Amino acid sequence: MVVGIHRPSKLVINAEAIRNNVKNEISRLDGHSELFAVVKANGYGHGIVETAQFTKQAGATGFCVAILDEALALRNAGLTETILVLGVTDVKYAKLAAENDISLTVGDQAWLDEATQILDQKPLKVHLGIDTGMGRIGFQDGASFKKAADYLEQSQQFNFEGLFTHFATADEKDTTYFNLQVERFNHFISQLTRRPRYVHVSNTATSLWHAACNGSMIRFGVGIYGMNPSGKTLESPFDLQPAMSLESELSFSKLVQKGRSISYGATYTAKEDEWIGTIPIGYADGYERRLQGFHVLIDGQFCEIVGRICMDQMMVRLPKSYPVGTKVILAGKSGEKSITMTDIAEYAGTINYEITCGFTQRLPRIYTENGVVN
Repeated sequence: MVVGIHRPSKLVINAEAIRNNVKNEISRLDGHSELFAVVKANGYGHGIVETAQFTKQAGATGFCVAILDEALALRNAGLTETILVLGVTDVKYAKLAAENDISLTVGDQAWLDEATQILDQKPLKVHLGIDTGMGRIGFQDGASFKKAADYLEQSQQFNFEGLFTHFATADEKDTTYFNLQVERFNHFISQLTRRPRYVHVSNTATSLWHAACNGSMIRFGVGIYGMNPSGKTLESPFDLQPAMSLESELSFSKLVQKGRSISYGATYTAKEDEWIGTIPIGYADGYERRLQGFHVLIDGQFCEIVGRICMDQMMVRLPKSYPVGTKVILAGKSGEKSITMTDIAEYAGTINYEITCGFTQRLPRIYTENGVVN
């Protein structure tokens, strides 16, 4: 996709905030747990390579991604740390993963049997996925899990590097289902005669609110980017620093007479003479149509989004006349007021990291250090 460098709409990524979030979490670990940075989905929209580099500088010792292509992108960028692909990878790429020293998740014996026919001299690093209640991927019973673990221990073609599960409700007040998953996981690992190097269950939410469950590694994801995985349900044990802001400028400003309507469907009609500003950003950039009626910040004041958000532009009601080029904050701070990704998500009926993951490549990512562009 073309990156829009000749318009004012942009994502500003605070590198120092990312580092601080990682450092703060590492400081809470007991010294036996490593922190792997989860940088899938283009670093939750923040940039996969850049985020990986910032987290490495802060002490991350490995990375987690969703698909093999993301892992290869990190390798191509020169990152040599352990990289785990959390999703299931087509077995035909097992040799490619081994050649690039990439660890793969395996959730059934059939995958291992087929990979054995593909792999040659370089062994493949494997993490066994266990389904304790998430319902996505992984072994569901202890017997099949033990068979796979024993198979890996005896094979020369695999390196049994790790095992893990994923909690479905670690970010909720009610811990009943979480505790059930913990119990199931403990049953699985009791089948082992030897534990691999990495035994991991903690995503950001688990590490923040159930740190006693941290194994030899945590998968720190949304917390890297300064977002609370529970939204506003649970309070974080430390101050998460938001790493992303979304900025633009007014591209047009006009006085609209009472009775005139705005945007597709004429869903908004001025009840009096009003100043209306146009911002060059829309749903093609990931700023979704369902945010009609939400607000942006201009000159420290909330300004309502009026009319339907268009593909490339949207309109807001201004408190007074502002010139073209006036700064607009769609996420971030202006004066004493702020708009967080959680604020946007709550209005949109979703979670904060769906919002950041949805920002498209048309929005340039600008990286700053202490307010200065890198």
